[in-house]
Amino acid sequence: MRTGIVILVLVALLAGAGYAGWIMVKRSEPVSLPEPTGNFQVGRRGFEWTDTPRRDPFADGPRKLSVWLWYPVAKGTTGRKVEYAPDLWSGLHLKAPLSLFQGPFVTLEDRALDRVAIAPGRFPVVVLMPGMGLSAPMYASLAEDLASHGYLVAGVTPTYSANLTVLGGQPIGSKKAANPPNLGDSSEQAQNVGDHLVGTWAADARFAAGMLAKQLPTSVETGLGTSYVGHSFGGAASLEACRLDPRCAAAVDLDGSQFGDVVTKGVRAPIMLLGADDSCITSVCGPDAKNDADRNRALSLLKASTGTSWCATIPGSRHFNFTDYGAYYLAYPLRKFLPLGSVGPRHALTVQNGYVTTFLSHALYNTPAPGAPACAT
Repeated sequence: MRTGIVILVLVALLAGAGYAGWIMVKRSEPVSLPEPTGNFQVGRRGFEWTDTPRRDPFADGPRKLSVWLWYPVAKGTTGRKVEYAPDLWSGLHLKAPLSLFQGPFVTLEDRALDRVAIAPGRFPVVVLMPGMGLSAPMYASLAEDLASHGYLVAGVTPTYSANLTVLGGQPIGSKKAANPPNLGDSSEQAQNVGDHLVGTWAADARFAAGMLAKQLPTSVETGLGTSYVGHSFGGAASLEACRLDPRCAAAVDLDGSQFGDVVTKGVRAPIMLLGADDSCITSVCGPDAKNDADRNRALSLLKASTGTSWCATIPGSRHFNFTDYGAYYLAYPLRKFLPLGSVGPRHALTVQNGYVTTFLSHALYNTPAPGAPACAT
């Protein structure tokens, strides 16, 4: 019996070492973001903007934000490709020991060109808001697809709510007041906290929309209003920003529970709610939902809104399928640990991007409506 146990231990050790070696080989292989589907090439550059009149509620002094801009580039333009997460932004990678099961960012190929000229023309503005704790760079797949279709995409990283932002060459982490741990609860306290915090995020989004026009060359114009797109808490902030912005053209909520006055006052512009299989943010719970607490808030939002609303669920998806985690190399068991569904992760990104670009095109240019039903109220 003792000999058998020794043999089993040796076999387990050899199998573990073999699997570890296989992971090391696989994580060193290059992977790429999904290829943008529009007619433009894509450029990227970063900004640090200060909202001087607005006091930061989580620090002394005015509110400062890191904003990444993805934008249309004329076909045939050449230049250096961007790094997916350059310099201190590499801290977005998971930390040890989980990092062993995630491919390094240096092997993630990004097709955007670094700080090349923006194509001349008139392009709509899209403000892209991340999920709580996440950062705008982790939505490059969606941002680059939108930019390839002729949108100026300003990705905002809400300072102190994100686990990492970079300002003035320094990494800045989150603070509990700006990144409360209980937002996913259905308690009244959590809802009150979210209702208050979403106002800061909505102000960040609107500030970025206003600043963007000041940064563009004279050969580039904005038009057709501003659209707001966000994931998770960023989806709630996008809806609230759209409610407050008289020039809002459209808003998209990607699997985000709704917070703020928009829940009872609604939105005048067209909106799209795109949910995962285990959520109820579209007012209809997905097949894997275990808690319908979000359903009533979604119903209230839809009943109060006067614009056209579309709702859809991506089959087999979960919360992180709306982020670039669908493009990262993630080995087992990390992939099971993260909220990624059974759907092919790159396929989920393709479906999401298709829904968003089709919806915005319909809302702004009156092209055919997205292949999603009107929301149930």
